[in-house]
Amino acid sequence: RMKPTLVVLAAGMGSRYGGLKQLDSFGPGGETIIDYSVYDAIKSGFGKIVFVIRENLLPDFESVYFNKFSKNIAIDYVFQELDNIPDGLKVPEERVKPWGTGHAVLVAADKVKEPFAVINADDFYGAGSFEITAKHLSSLDSQHLAAVLVGFYLNNTLSEHGHVSRGICEVNDQNDLLSITERTKISREEDGLIYFQEGDSKIHLNEQQTVSMNLMGFTPPAFDLMRSQFEAFIKANYEELKAEFYIPKVLDEIAGKQPVPVLRSPEKWLGVTYKEDKPVVMKKLQELSNAGVYPEKLWS
Repeated sequence: RMKPTLVVLAAGMGSRYGGLKQLDSFGPGGETIIDYSVYDAIKSGFGKIVFVIRENLLPDFESVYFNKFSKNIAIDYVFQELDNIPDGLKVPEERVKPWGTGHAVLVAADKVKEPFAVINADDFYGAGSFEITAKHLSSLDSQHLAAVLVGFYLNNTLSEHGHVSRGICEVNDQNDLLSITERTKISREEDGLIYFQEGDSKIHLNEQQTVSMNLMGFTPPAFDLMRSQFEAFIKANYEELKAEFYIPKVLDEIAGKQPVPVLRSPEKWLGVTYKEDKPVVMKKLQELSNAGVYPEKLWS
């Protein structure tokens, strides 16, 4: 069996966070969140990492990451730029916003020949999340279209410092995905319950609701589907300069044709949506290190 590949989406800028959180240090030894993801991926049996970055980030990524990681795992990268689109399409002149996470994954197509997982660079998913993903991907046949979603329990993914957006998953009794609905402005209110805002009303969400944090897996045939979806997206949204093509759309289409299993992660997600989240994440990583889950220095 081929070892799966990890595709790390690192081209986005942290607009709400202010600054390049992909390079910000959080761990006891100065580690970034990417350091933890790569460490967990290596331990879980991934065989290669492909970074999706912007070209102007290349010097930073080379100095901070590539040399360090390539001692332990094969590293490659691709650029997500506006003009990196399939032949025959053109970029609207006024467009400045990137095309979205679906496009970010699509640009990695030439570098990925095995079942692969996708993660956000600035989310901490926890060792258990990578283990269940690698195990599942290793069992798939590269030639056949397949997808998998790693779901988190909603109460494990909130920020104490503001609202978050999450993909709320509907799952059937066989634990297969029915749909993902993007909900914005999710937070825990004073009554201790979790709500999201819908127009003027607040709608209550169950603590144990499964949510997507963009940790999902595919086999290479999914790239063909992404390409045709992306082409249709550009044609339909040519005038919409802020429209984005999101990766859950691909998952949704596959789930309409065949079962997409949802694997539930027991881990507590950590992320820095807001500047104020940083001390919370640092404290949690220190605790994980104290508990022996991670060494004090990941890459000694």
